[in-house]
Amino acid sequence: MHPSRPLPQGDLLYGDSSADRLDKPAGVHFQLDWRYALPIAAVHLLACLAFFPYFFSWTGLVLCLTGVYFYGLFGINICYHRLLTHRSFRCPAWLEKILVVIAVCCLEDAPASWVAAHRLHHKDADDQPDPHTPLAGFLWSHVGWLLTKNDDVRNVNVYDRYARDVLRTPFYLWLQRGSNGLIVYLLHALLYLLAGAAGGWLLSRDLGTAIQSGLSVLVWGVLLRTVIVWHVSWSVNSLSHLFGYRPFETAENSRNNWLVAALSSGEGWHNNHHADPASASNWIRWWEVDLVYLLILGMEKLGLASDVIRPSHQRRLRDAGTRV
Repeated sequence: MHPSRPLPQGDLLYGDSSADRLDKPAGVHFQLDWRYALPIAAVHLLACLAFFPYFFSWTGLVLCLTGVYFYGLFGINICYHRLLTHRSFRCPAWLEKILVVIAVCCLEDAPASWVAAHRLHHKDADDQPDPHTPLAGFLWSHVGWLLTKNDDVRNVNVYDRYARDVLRTPFYLWLQRGSNGLIVYLLHALLYLLAGAAGGWLLSRDLGTAIQSGLSVLVWGVLLRTVIVWHVSWSVNSLSHLFGYRPFETAENSRNNWLVAALSSGEGWHNNHHADPASASNWIRWWEVDLVYLLILGMEKLGLASDVIRPSHQRRLRDAGTRV
């Protein structure tokens, strides 16, 4: 493991040269990966419709704000990250599949692709092979790595090596193929549109109102929500390796960032996570509230989660008690 390196001063955010700056990973071709670039660009552009008053509704606003936490928390943070990637707990197969569908509705890739990329990140965090270290540039770590072809991250052999456990489930293998994950996302967007239109019709019995209501729910409840969830997730990769405090001397530049933690329900306590990645909890100090962990504990109480891996200090106490 490489030693923890000091962060570059000043130039990193702007992509200028720095003594501590890393080159992009060796597998990068500096060609746009249109499978990712087109959806990311299209959803960002369509989300800008939220600036037009016609598309605003209080229902759409509420769906956006609640959806950011619901989809990001249950889909990305609980399912893709702590359940599938780190296997920090177990849950019934039916519930795991529901959580995976919620994650796919964030349009952050199929489960095996997401898991493989994140396991690669932990394997070489803030070293050159890391898919998204900010030491190769802030914008690179935030979104650039998604837009650019990288054979060391996106190919069948990588998925088989780093996410074989995920691909053993036929449903997840199906999501990995072709545009199946995108189809699931589009179907869920269509459901939002139809539900919004139906609600507008029931309240007004007016076709124009129904259309406006459906489009508002689509723009705010799906498109804008998707963009916000993206940037919150991406900020864990970028901001949480640049700004914050480091209670643990880990072998990379992970930081505890309170703003990212608040937006991501606890993922921003990123140095805590890198110090103990197997744990289902990022909660070490009393103020480092980890909503994701609280929900996992709640699932455990309801019998919906098992084999929950506690933080390392609790595991040490348990092991000491067992030896005694």
